[in-house]
Amino acid sequence: MLLLPSRNNETVVTLRLLRYSVKMGRPREHDSATGEALLDAAEQIVENDGMAGLSVRRIADRAGTSTRAVYAVFESKEGLIVALGRRAFDLLAHAMDKLPSSDDPATDLAEAGVRVFRTLVVDHPALFKIGLQHRDVPAHLVQEFRAEAENAWLRLHSRFQRLQEHRLLGGRTIDEAACQFHALCEGLAAIELRGLLPGGQEERLWRDALGALIEGLRPPRAQQQLPPGA
Repeated sequence: MLLLPSRNNETVVTLRLLRYSVKMGRPREHDSATGEALLDAAEQIVENDGMAGLSVRRIADRAGTSTRAVYAVFESKEGLIVALGRRAFDLLAHAMDKLPSSDDPATDLAEAGVRVFRTLVVDHPALFKIGLQHRDVPAHLVQEFRAEAENAWLRLHSRFQRLQEHRLLGGRTIDEAACQFHALCEGLAAIELRGLLPGGQEERLWRDALGALIEGLRPPRAQQQLPPGA
């Protein structure tokens, strides 16, 4: 649907790590700070070297701990990859919850794209590739963070719900409009990560593109002026 995760997302990360520990049924020998450090290390490795560069040994070494810590917290490398996917959507949901609302739902939605989606892309490109693009992530692992994806989607859904209430979707369903919005966000993200947006103009171009899309959803003026429920 941001954010440096260590502080703003501390509670969410802690809950995820506790869930892994309970699932494994082992005593917790490593605290949430260790797990968070392992996630940070894994994210950096993926950002620099891709999923091919990810190994339990490299993650442990980068985090300054042992391979045993990885297995104790996440059970396996696959478990850690799932945790990275979950982290992506937890960040999106957390940022969406913090985003203020105004009396202009169209502007609010464009701001969600810029300040939530783009922030994830820029600050956490590895999480974007894992969580949203499923880059080199096996399908069975993607299923393991589907609940977090749906949770983040509910936050975005509420923004489109406001557009629908104001008759600003032009007869489209929320799912149709959200699909168009998501496609544009992913396209903008892809070309920005490839360095194809003019330097210093990225945020403005995101805001202009999303604003134009949202404006294009509007129905003819006469229909738009009808009161809700008419």
